[in-house]
Amino acid sequence: MISYADNLTNITLDRLQGFFVGWPHPPSPQTHLRILQQSYRIVLAVDDETGKVVGCLNAISDGVLSAYIPLLEVLPAYQGQGIGRELVRRMLEQLDDLYMVDLTCDPDLQEFYVALGMRRATGMLRRNYERQAGKRG
Repeated sequence: MISYADNLTNITLDRLQGFFVGWPHPPSPQTHLRILQQSYRIVLAVDDETGKVVGCLNAISDGVLSAYIPLLEVLPAYQGQGIGRELVRRMLEQLDDLYMVDLTCDPDLQEFYVALGMRRATGMLRRNYERQAGKRG
């Protein structure tokens, strides 16, 4: 069974293994934990049998008007079970009092978010792939 949490209580580095599959320079579990610690809001999916985090979503925000969802990750062995959908649903519920909640995704993922009540938009972005593993220090 999968349970969901909005805090990092009892989350250790050994529970954050296996994320960022396919990334050329993935963040380490240490960096992943720092990302979650410094986020405005988080939602975690935890396998009750193993205690392992199997999915996570974070938001950064000014806490007044807007938020951005930069990362949605579900371990490959747990994909296709509705975990990502539940993570997004719970996050959008947490951010419901804000005017805007934005995220950027590849075109093949847009239908996933449309089904969760989000709308397509045009945006711009910049990527520094040499820093994909995270800022040093």
